[in-house]
Amino acid sequence: MTRRRGRKAKWGCLTVMLLFAAVCCAAPISGAISAVVALQSAAGDDGGIAEGGTAADIPPRMLTAYKKAVQLVGRYVPRCRGMRWPILAGIAKVESNHAIGRTIAGNGDISPRIYGVLLNGSGAGGNTTAFPDTDNGRWDGTASGERAVGPFQFLPSTWASIGKDANGDKTADPHNADDAALGAAVYLCGNGRDLTQRSQLEAAILQYNHSTEYLSNVLGWIDQYTAAAKSPDLKNVSGRVRAVLDAALSQRGVPYSWGGGNASGKSYGICCSPSGKSGADITGFDCSGLTVYAYANAGISLPRTAAAQASVGRRIPAGLGKSVLKPGDLVFYAYAPGRDSTIYHVGIYVGSGRMVNAARPGTLVRLDAVDAMSGYAGGARLL
Repeated sequence: MTRRRGRKAKWGCLTVMLLFAAVCCAAPISGAISAVVALQSAAGDDGGIAEGGTAADIPPRMLTAYKKAVQLVGRYVPRCRGMRWPILAGIAKVESNHAIGRTIAGNGDISPRIYGVLLNGSGAGGNTTAFPDTDNGRWDGTASGERAVGPFQFLPSTWASIGKDANGDKTADPHNADDAALGAAVYLCGNGRDLTQRSQLEAAILQYNHSTEYLSNVLGWIDQYTAAAKSPDLKNVSGRVRAVLDAALSQRGVPYSWGGGNASGKSYGICCSPSGKSGADITGFDCSGLTVYAYANAGISLPRTAAAQASVGRRIPAGLGKSVLKPGDLVFYAYAPGRDSTIYHVGIYVGSGRMVNAARPGTLVRLDAVDAMSGYAGGARLL
């Protein structure tokens, strides 16, 4: 781990007319990618692939490592309570963007290795304190000093005290996804924290990196991953609202496709999103394509774009807050909330602060926190 400040990254797109087909794409999601790691591949990446409906930004092999670490951490810290994979995912998102852009082998080895800047006090990457070498370059590739390593960005000196072998190869390697995730779990658990308590979770994160900005970034990702991992409680939802939600939820795990989706279901999209991503060879949904499909299952025909959908049904002003939303409501996001012509994204509210979301190119349809997108612009109630 290193002492540094994360930088914010935002993704955006427009509701546009392309090839005579109106489509919507979305996604300003706030997040941090470690300034020290500075992965070249992460700088322009929209995200990875993961198992449907749980964590669409996480490569499957990394998600497996996080879940495995949760199962194993009790062997090393028996008194630890409340360790969950979203906690590890939140840390790894900020530290290395889940090693996206690297190759993750079946045994968990990551290549090329992830290195932070040399912590020699030069000021590069935000470091102002020199750390003397402790591993003779074994893990960080240099005997000239220390640098953080692996997807969880451990200093070699820290790894020496908490590193564990999680994949059974007899070596605790911070460049191995399984080992690194287990080491992070052990470190966060301390002598036996109860991570179900927000105060203790915050203390664990601050131990990892003593920065309030870092704490806020990590907690934001933990909350988003936690929301994505839970299935909604629909026991009190019925009729046409249930038909809409069942249709939308049934598409979790389907790829995002710019321009994809219609009343009949997923479809090939078109080219190209504002970030240059094409949906022409992807069968899936964009945000408004998903809502068109879901509402068609309740006999309601929606316009194709998110901005146009805001004119259907009873408008719910953003000023009323998110607590007035009900399952089945459309949820809108705009570049200039209050001006519906600037709406760039739409989701379907399922309750408990969550929505079904086709977020952006490179992701899958998933459950997200309503707060996952920026520029909340209220909702619309059609049922």
